[in-house]
Amino acid sequence: MRALERIQQADTILVTFLMHLGDLVLTTPFLHVLRKAAPQAKITYLVDEKLKEVVQYNRNIDEVITLDKKGRDNSFGALWRYAQGLKARRFDALISLHPNERCSFLCAASGAEYKVGAVHRLLQPFFDEPLRLDRTKHAADMYVEVLAKLGVSDCSHNGLEMWTDPEHDEAARRFYAEYDLGDAPLVGFNIGSAVLTKRWPSERFAKVADTLAERGYRTVFFGGTMDRELVEATTSQMKSSPIIATGVFSLGELAAAMRRCSLIITNDSGPMHVAISQRVPIVALYGPSSPKLYGPYTERATVVTAQPPCPDCGLQMKHTCPHLRCMKELTVEQVLSAADKWLQK
Repeated sequence: MRALERIQQADTILVTFLMHLGDLVLTTPFLHVLRKAAPQAKITYLVDEKLKEVVQYNRNIDEVITLDKKGRDNSFGALWRYAQGLKARRFDALISLHPNERCSFLCAASGAEYKVGAVHRLLQPFFDEPLRLDRTKHAADMYVEVLAKLGVSDCSHNGLEMWTDPEHDEAARRFYAEYDLGDAPLVGFNIGSAVLTKRWPSERFAKVADTLAERGYRTVFFGGTMDRELVEATTSQMKSSPIIATGVFSLGELAAAMRRCSLIITNDSGPMHVAISQRVPIVALYGPSSPKLYGPYTERATVVTAQPPCPDCGLQMKHTCPHLRCMKELTVEQVLSAADKWLQK
Protein backbone atom coordinates (compact mmCIF):
# COMPACT_ATOMS: atom_id res chain seq x y z
CA MET A 1 0.00 0.00 0.00
CA ARG A 2 1.34 3.42 -0.95
CA ALA A 3 2.31 5.92 1.75
CA LEU A 4 -0.52 8.30 0.89
CA GLU A 5 -3.09 5.51 1.13
CA ARG A 6 -1.78 4.57 4.58
CA ILE A 7 -2.30 8.14 5.76
CA GLN A 8 -5.69 8.56 4.10
CA GLN A 9 -7.02 5.29 5.51
CA ALA A 10 -5.71 5.79 9.04
CA ASP A 11 -8.31 6.28 11.74
CA THR A 12 -5.73 7.68 14.17
CA ILE A 13 -2.63 9.71 13.30
CA LEU A 14 0.05 10.86 15.74
CA VAL A 15 2.18 13.85 14.69
CA THR A 16 5.32 14.50 16.74
CA PHE A 17 7.28 17.74 17.11
CA LEU A 18 9.29 18.75 20.18
CA MET A 19 11.10 21.89 19.07
CA HIS A 20 10.78 25.56 20.03
CA LEU A 21 8.03 28.20 19.94
CA GLY A 22 8.65 29.68 16.50
CA ASP A 23 9.30 26.27 14.97
CA LEU A 24 6.00 24.96 16.34
CA VAL A 25 4.03 27.87 14.88
CA LEU A 26 5.71 27.16 11.54
CA THR A 27 4.23 23.63 11.53
CA THR A 28 0.65 24.92 11.43
CA PRO A 29 0.44 25.00 7.60
CA PHE A 30 1.40 21.31 7.70
CA LEU A 31 -1.54 20.62 10.03
CA HIS A 32 -3.91 22.38 7.63
CA VAL A 33 -2.72 20.27 4.70
CA LEU A 34 -2.82 17.07 6.74
CA ARG A 35 -6.41 17.69 7.80
CA LYS A 36 -7.48 18.08 4.18
CA ALA A 37 -5.59 14.93 3.19
CA ALA A 38 -7.02 12.85 6.05
CA PRO A 39 -10.40 14.37 6.99
CA GLN A 40 -11.59 11.15 8.61
CA ALA A 41 -8.68 10.71 11.00
CA LYS A 42 -8.39 11.65 14.62
CA ILE A 43 -5.17 13.67 14.60
CA THR A 44 -3.15 13.85 17.83
CA TYR A 45 -0.23 16.27 18.13
CA LEU A 46 2.64 15.62 20.56
CA VAL A 47 4.42 18.86 21.55
CA ASP A 48 6.53 20.35 24.33
CA GLU A 49 4.34 20.90 27.40
CA LYS A 50 5.22 24.57 27.84
CA LEU A 51 4.08 25.30 24.26
CA LYS A 52 0.71 23.56 24.44
CA GLU A 53 -1.35 26.72 23.99
CA VAL A 54 0.16 27.29 20.52
CA VAL A 55 -1.84 24.37 19.12
CA GLN A 56 -4.37 23.64 21.87
CA TYR A 57 -7.25 25.22 19.93
CA ASN A 58 -6.00 24.44 16.42
CA ARG A 59 -9.03 23.48 14.34
CA ASN A 60 -7.08 21.06 12.17
CA ILE A 61 -6.29 18.61 14.96
CA ASP A 62 -8.36 16.70 17.48
CA GLU A 63 -6.07 16.34 20.47
CA VAL A 64 -2.86 17.73 21.93
CA ILE A 65 -0.64 15.62 24.18
CA THR A 66 2.50 16.97 25.80
CA LEU A 67 5.95 15.96 26.95
CA ASP A 68 7.74 17.86 29.70
CA LYS A 69 11.08 17.57 27.98
CA LYS A 70 13.02 19.79 30.41
CA GLY A 71 11.27 18.49 33.53
CA ARG A 72 9.70 15.22 34.60
CA ASP A 73 10.21 13.54 31.21
CA ASN A 74 13.88 14.49 30.90
CA SER A 75 15.41 11.04 31.40
CA PHE A 76 15.70 7.82 29.44
CA GLY A 77 13.44 6.01 31.87
CA ALA A 78 10.76 8.67 31.63
CA LEU A 79 10.93 8.65 27.84
CA TRP A 80 10.61 4.86 27.80
CA ARG A 81 7.54 5.01 30.02
CA TYR A 82 6.06 7.73 27.85
CA ALA A 83 6.66 5.63 24.73
CA GLN A 84 4.85 2.71 26.37
CA GLY A 85 1.88 4.99 26.89
CA LEU A 86 1.92 5.84 23.20
CA LYS A 87 2.22 2.16 22.33
CA ALA A 88 -0.90 1.37 24.34
CA ARG A 89 -2.87 3.77 22.17
CA ARG A 90 -2.01 1.81 18.99
CA PHE A 91 -1.90 4.68 16.51
CA ASP A 92 -2.52 3.67 12.90
CA ALA A 93 0.05 6.14 11.56
CA LEU A 94 2.77 8.39 12.92
CA ILE A 95 4.36 11.39 11.19
CA SER A 96 7.56 12.81 12.68
CA LEU A 97 8.49 16.38 11.78
CA HIS A 98 11.95 16.55 13.35
CA PRO A 99 14.85 14.09 13.52
CA ASN A 100 16.28 14.94 16.94
CA GLU A 101 17.22 12.06 19.22
CA ARG A 102 14.44 12.46 21.79
CA CYS A 103 11.65 12.64 19.26
CA SER A 104 13.11 9.87 17.10
CA PHE A 105 13.35 7.53 20.09
CA LEU A 106 9.73 8.13 21.07
CA CYS A 107 8.59 7.55 17.52
CA ALA A 108 10.61 4.35 17.13
CA ALA A 109 9.23 2.96 20.40
CA SER A 110 5.66 4.23 19.90
CA GLY A 111 4.25 1.04 18.44
CA ALA A 112 2.48 2.97 15.68
CA GLU A 113 1.51 0.65 12.84
CA TYR A 114 3.00 2.92 10.15
CA LYS A 115 5.81 5.37 10.81
CA VAL A 116 6.95 8.04 8.38
CA GLY A 117 8.87 11.30 8.42
CA ALA A 118 12.06 12.81 9.78
CA VAL A 119 14.09 10.52 12.02
CA HIS A 120 17.63 10.28 13.37
CA ARG A 121 19.77 8.17 11.07
CA LEU A 122 20.44 5.54 13.76
CA LEU A 123 16.72 4.91 14.16
CA GLN A 124 15.75 4.88 10.50
CA PRO A 125 15.32 1.05 10.47
CA PHE A 126 12.34 1.48 12.80
CA PHE A 127 10.52 3.67 10.25
CA ASP A 128 8.54 2.45 7.26
CA GLU A 129 9.30 5.62 5.31
CA PRO A 130 12.18 7.73 6.70
CA LEU A 131 12.37 11.12 5.01
CA ARG A 132 14.99 13.86 4.90
CA LEU A 133 13.87 17.43 5.51
CA ASP A 134 14.83 19.83 2.73
CA ARG A 135 16.62 22.52 4.70
CA THR A 136 17.06 24.72 1.64
CA LYS A 137 13.36 25.63 1.89
CA HIS A 138 11.61 27.95 4.29
CA ALA A 139 10.81 25.92 7.41
CA ALA A 140 7.03 26.15 6.94
CA ASP A 141 7.35 24.84 3.38
CA MET A 142 9.83 22.21 4.54
CA TYR A 143 7.25 20.68 6.89
CA VAL A 144 4.47 20.80 4.28
CA GLU A 145 6.82 19.07 1.85
CA VAL A 146 6.79 16.00 4.11
CA LEU A 147 3.21 15.46 2.97
CA ALA A 148 4.04 16.26 -0.63
CA LYS A 149 6.70 13.53 -0.54
CA LEU A 150 4.02 11.11 0.63
CA GLY A 151 1.93 11.94 -2.42
CA VAL A 152 -0.41 14.66 -1.16
CA SER A 153 -1.23 16.83 -4.17
CA ASP A 154 -3.24 19.64 -2.57
CA CYS A 155 -0.73 21.41 -0.35
CA SER A 156 -2.58 24.74 -0.21
CA HIS A 157 -3.08 26.28 3.22
CA ASN A 158 -3.84 29.53 5.06
CA GLY A 159 -0.38 30.38 6.34
CA LEU A 160 0.49 30.42 10.02
CA GLU A 161 -2.50 29.81 12.27
CA MET A 162 -2.92 30.07 16.02
CA TRP A 163 -6.35 30.17 17.61
CA THR A 164 -7.04 31.51 21.08
CA ASP A 165 -9.60 30.68 23.75
CA PRO A 166 -12.17 33.32 24.83
CA GLU A 167 -10.40 33.41 28.19
CA HIS A 168 -7.18 34.46 26.44
CA ASP A 169 -9.04 37.22 24.60
CA GLU A 170 -10.62 38.42 27.83
CA ALA A 171 -7.26 38.49 29.63
CA ALA A 172 -5.83 40.71 26.89
CA ARG A 173 -8.90 42.97 26.97
CA ARG A 174 -8.65 43.39 30.77
CA PHE A 175 -4.95 44.19 30.52
CA TYR A 176 -5.41 46.93 27.93
CA ALA A 177 -8.45 48.33 29.76
CA GLU A 178 -6.09 49.59 32.46
CA TYR A 179 -4.41 51.90 29.94
CA ASP A 180 -7.44 53.68 28.45
CA LEU A 181 -6.36 53.01 24.88
CA GLY A 182 -9.68 53.70 23.22
CA ASP A 183 -9.13 53.55 19.47
CA ALA A 184 -5.51 54.71 19.67
CA PRO A 185 -3.19 52.87 17.27
CA LEU A 186 -0.88 50.54 19.14
CA VAL A 187 2.59 49.47 18.06
CA GLY A 188 4.06 46.40 19.70
CA PHE A 189 7.74 45.67 20.33
CA ASN A 190 9.31 42.24 20.72
CA ILE A 191 12.94 42.96 21.50
CA GLY A 192 14.19 39.71 23.01
CA SER A 193 15.74 36.64 21.46
CA ALA A 194 17.28 33.51 22.94
CA VAL A 195 20.23 34.06 20.58
CA LEU A 196 22.11 37.16 21.70
CA THR A 197 23.46 37.96 18.24
CA LYS A 198 19.89 38.40 16.97
CA ARG A 199 19.23 41.31 19.33
CA TRP A 200 19.18 44.84 17.96
CA PRO A 201 20.69 47.39 20.41
CA SER A 202 18.24 48.42 23.12
CA GLU A 203 18.90 52.13 22.76
CA ARG A 204 17.74 51.95 19.14
CA PHE A 205 14.50 50.24 20.07
CA ALA A 206 14.02 53.02 22.63
CA LYS A 207 14.57 55.67 19.96
CA VAL A 208 12.09 54.05 17.56
CA ALA A 209 9.45 53.72 20.28
CA ASP A 210 9.89 57.36 21.38
CA THR A 211 9.65 58.60 17.79
CA LEU A 212 6.41 56.69 17.24
CA ALA A 213 5.05 57.97 20.54
CA GLU A 214 5.77 61.53 19.40
CA ARG A 215 3.68 60.79 16.31
CA GLY A 216 0.69 59.78 18.40
CA TYR A 217 1.09 56.02 18.64
CA ARG A 218 0.87 54.08 21.89
CA THR A 219 3.62 51.51 22.36
CA VAL A 220 3.69 48.19 24.16
CA PHE A 221 6.62 45.91 24.96
CA PHE A 222 5.99 42.17 24.89
CA GLY A 223 8.25 39.27 25.86
CA GLY A 224 8.57 36.51 28.40
CA THR A 225 9.82 36.62 31.96
CA MET A 226 13.36 36.11 30.67
CA ASP A 227 13.07 39.41 28.77
CA ARG A 228 12.15 41.62 31.74
CA GLU A 229 15.68 42.87 32.42
CA LEU A 230 16.22 43.67 28.74
CA VAL A 231 12.91 45.51 28.46
CA GLU A 232 13.60 47.46 31.63
CA ALA A 233 17.02 48.48 30.29
CA THR A 234 15.37 49.63 27.05
CA THR A 235 12.38 51.48 28.45
CA SER A 236 14.53 53.25 31.07
CA GLN A 237 16.15 55.08 28.14
CA MET A 238 12.81 56.31 26.79
CA LYS A 239 11.23 59.74 27.22
CA SER A 240 7.71 58.41 26.60
CA SER A 241 5.86 55.90 28.79
CA PRO A 242 5.22 52.59 27.05
CA ILE A 243 2.89 49.84 28.20
CA ILE A 244 4.91 47.01 29.73
CA ALA A 245 3.47 43.58 28.93
CA THR A 246 6.67 41.65 29.49
CA GLY A 247 6.18 38.40 31.37
CA VAL A 248 2.47 39.13 31.79
CA PHE A 249 0.84 36.73 29.34
CA SER A 250 0.62 33.04 28.62
CA LEU A 251 1.21 32.14 24.97
CA GLY A 252 -2.49 32.19 24.15
CA GLU A 253 -2.91 35.53 25.88
CA LEU A 254 0.14 36.86 24.05
CA ALA A 255 -1.46 36.02 20.70
CA ALA A 256 -4.66 37.79 21.73
CA ALA A 257 -2.73 40.84 22.97
CA MET A 258 -0.66 41.05 19.79
CA ARG A 259 -3.84 40.97 17.71
CA ARG A 260 -4.74 44.44 19.08
CA CYS A 261 -1.61 45.97 17.52
CA SER A 262 -1.49 47.89 14.25
CA LEU A 263 2.14 46.83 13.82
CA ILE A 264 4.77 44.82 15.65
CA ILE A 265 8.48 45.60 15.42
CA THR A 266 10.51 42.53 16.29
CA ASN A 267 13.79 40.70 16.33
CA ASP A 268 13.89 37.23 14.76
CA SER A 269 12.30 35.15 17.53
CA GLY A 270 9.38 32.87 18.36
CA PRO A 271 6.89 35.63 19.25
CA MET A 272 7.41 37.09 15.76
CA HIS A 273 5.73 34.00 14.32
CA VAL A 274 2.94 34.26 16.89
CA ALA A 275 2.29 37.83 15.70
CA ILE A 276 2.16 36.66 12.10
CA SER A 277 -0.39 33.99 13.02
CA GLN A 278 -2.65 36.83 14.19
CA ARG A 279 -2.38 38.62 10.83
CA VAL A 280 -0.58 41.61 12.32
CA PRO A 281 1.84 43.45 10.00
CA ILE A 282 5.42 43.23 11.21
CA VAL A 283 8.77 44.86 10.73
CA ALA A 284 11.38 42.16 11.31
CA LEU A 285 15.00 42.97 12.10
CA TYR A 286 17.39 40.37 10.76
CA GLY A 287 21.11 40.01 11.32
CA PRO A 288 22.89 36.65 11.56
CA SER A 289 19.90 34.42 10.72
CA SER A 290 18.46 33.84 7.27
CA PRO A 291 14.98 35.21 6.49
CA LYS A 292 14.88 32.82 3.53
CA LEU A 293 14.74 29.85 5.90
CA TYR A 294 13.07 31.18 9.07
CA GLY A 295 11.83 34.61 8.08
CA PRO A 296 8.32 36.06 8.27
CA TYR A 297 5.95 33.62 6.55
CA THR A 298 3.59 36.31 5.33
CA GLU A 299 3.28 39.06 2.75
CA ARG A 300 2.41 41.53 5.51
CA ALA A 301 6.00 41.99 6.62
CA THR A 302 9.07 44.05 5.89
CA VAL A 303 12.45 42.49 6.64
CA VAL A 304 15.09 45.07 7.54
CA THR A 305 18.79 44.24 7.31
CA ALA A 306 22.02 46.22 7.47
CA GLN A 307 23.03 47.77 4.17
CA PRO A 308 25.20 46.49 2.70
CA PRO A 309 24.51 43.11 4.34
CA CYS A 310 27.32 41.54 6.34
CA PRO A 311 28.41 38.32 4.59
CA ASP A 312 30.29 36.78 7.53
CA CYS A 313 27.67 34.26 8.72
CA GLY A 314 27.03 32.78 5.29
CA LEU A 315 24.83 29.69 5.71
CA GLN A 316 25.75 29.14 9.37
CA MET A 317 24.39 31.60 11.92
CA LYS A 318 26.94 32.80 14.48
CA HIS A 319 26.04 32.78 18.18
CA THR A 320 29.06 34.94 18.96
CA CYS A 321 30.63 37.63 16.80
CA PRO A 322 33.49 40.07 17.44
CA HIS A 323 31.92 42.95 15.51
CA LEU A 324 28.19 42.17 15.06
CA ARG A 325 28.04 44.46 12.03
CA CYS A 326 24.76 42.96 10.86
CA MET A 327 22.90 44.43 13.85
CA LYS A 328 25.02 47.48 14.64
CA GLU A 329 24.75 48.82 11.08
CA LEU A 330 20.98 48.34 10.95
CA THR A 331 19.72 51.89 11.57
CA VAL A 332 16.84 53.56 13.38
CA GLU A 333 15.96 55.35 10.15
CA GLN A 334 15.58 52.04 8.29
CA VAL A 335 13.22 50.69 10.91
CA LEU A 336 11.10 53.84 11.05
CA SER A 337 10.84 53.92 7.27
CA ALA A 338 9.65 50.32 7.23
CA ALA A 339 7.17 51.03 10.03
CA ASP A 340 5.75 54.02 8.15
CA LYS A 341 4.96 51.78 5.19
CA TRP A 342 2.51 49.75 7.27
CA LEU A 343 1.20 52.44 9.63
CA GLN A 344 0.21 54.73 6.78
CA LYS A 345 -1.89 52.07 5.05
